[in-house]
Amino acid sequence: MPATLRALAVLAFAGFVVGGPANAVAANHDIIIAQMQFGTVRPLHVGDVITWHNDDIFRHSATARDKSFDIDLPPKSQKSMVVKQVGKVDFYCRFHPMMTGTLDVQP
Repeated sequence: MPATLRALAVLAFAGFVVGGPANAVAANHDIIIAQMQFGTVRPLHVGDVITWHNDDIFRHSATARDKSFDIDLPPKSQKSMVVKQVGKVDFYCRFHPMMTGTLDVQP
């Protein structure tokens, strides 16, 4: 095998092993706010999309304690965001601080 072709094969293999398949698809996650509570939050990955649904009659927010996101949700509305960072991100509602949750974001 010529050296150039061998080098390309090694790089392609390394990219697959280290980075995983290049065609990984982002997942969609719905987080429902109902009865003054955030619904279940499943583990996430960078690039996934979260759609926040406010099913309450009150205005809510999904606000990260580290200020990485702040989603304002009027009653009966929904808004989406893309997950951008790895790690645990605690969030709360600015209007009802007792409403809390944590995003667990994997690479």
